Amino acid sequence: MKLKCPICGKTYDEPVQRCECGEPVEFEAFNAEPYLGKTVWERFWDFWPIEPAMELSLGEGDTPLVKSKLGKELGVRLYLKNETTNPTWSFKDRGTFLAVSYAVKAGYKAIGTVSTGNMAASVAAYATRAGLKAKILVSESTSGEKLKAVSVYGADVIRVRGDYGRLYFESLELGEKLGIYFINSDNPFRVEGYKGIAFEITEELTPDYVLIPTSSGGLFRGIAKGFIELKESGLIDKLPTLIAVQAEGCSPVCRAFREEKERIERFENPKTIAKAIANPYPPSGNAVLKLLHEFGWKCTAVSDEEILEAQRELAGEGLFVQPASATGIAALKKLMEMEEIKEGAKVVSILTGSGLKALSHVEGGKVRECSLESLEECLR
Repeated sequence: MKLKCPICGKTYDEPVQRCECGEPVEFEAFNAEPYLGKTVWERFWDFWPIEPAMELSLGEGDTPLVKSKLGKELGVRLYLKNETTNPTWSFKDRGTFLAVSYAVKAGYKAIGTVSTGNMAASVAAYATRAGLKAKILVSESTSGEKLKAVSVYGADVIRVRGDYGRLYFESLELGEKLGIYFINSDNPFRVEGYKGIAFEITEELTPDYVLIPTSSGGLFRGIAKGFIELKESGLIDKLPTLIAVQAEGCSPVCRAFREEKERIERFENPKTIAKAIANPYPPSGNAVLKLLHEFGWKCTAVSDEEILEAQRELAGEGLFVQPASATGIAALKKLMEMEEIKEGAKVVSILTGSGLKALSHVEGGKVRECSLESLEECLR
């Protein structure tokens, strides 16, 4: 179970979460073959760094790949990887499950995370499934309404006053001291869990492009690692072009990529409707930037107006997603206009989380009033 820093190359035999240079670590590449099996965890058994504890599974993974009607309008073959069907309605469950499998095997009695949304709910749910205590650290500005989906699982939710940006690193240090395994955004087991998205896509088709909403960078790294391992194992002939997608109001990775920099810088005063990807200084930002440069991949930022329009278009297909999930479709439309994606290409957009997690901005639909006596007339 050797870990390696994707930036400086230092390797570790012990399960650390970040390198001494300050960057995230990841497991060295797995070279294996798939098996027959019911779940993605069983079919790709040898690709995981530990044996998944299937008794702790809530049915995460194996999400639908839906052919989109929007593709015909845009001139591409478009597919939507619908991660909203995971147990807590987001892709986070894949990484949480694998990280909790490790925490239980390693003897931890408590796990935790720093999050105000999808990851908080996911860690809280899997903690109670595994009989572990959950410590959920949130910022002081987090609304009580938003935390209902976390506290319902019995988690210990703690509002932390102070610099929320420092909380990620403080939690790792205190976790080691107090025996709490923090499963933060780019935890190495979490990144491994996200590889399953690439595996499942490849079982159905070979995409030319994959659009990935990008915040901390853990999801992008996981999907990238999945495709790279498939190629190194000889299971696919070429890598798709991966496209990191961010909101214009908080796009530190895209800004650094556009300016041809080697390292990201903090994005001051972030403001976007896509709260789930509004990370002003993503902990895996430099690792994502390195992948973009190394493989000639892309990074695209989209406006709030473009995001909301894409969300409405997806709802028109029967898929209600949170704004961050719609950024891929918004980016696809922009890239098609710029002729950076070829007509007829096979494109997959990752729908990361359910719209039920972000209802505050959703406009209410038109509701008609009708008396029972007038119902026939109203129905005509």
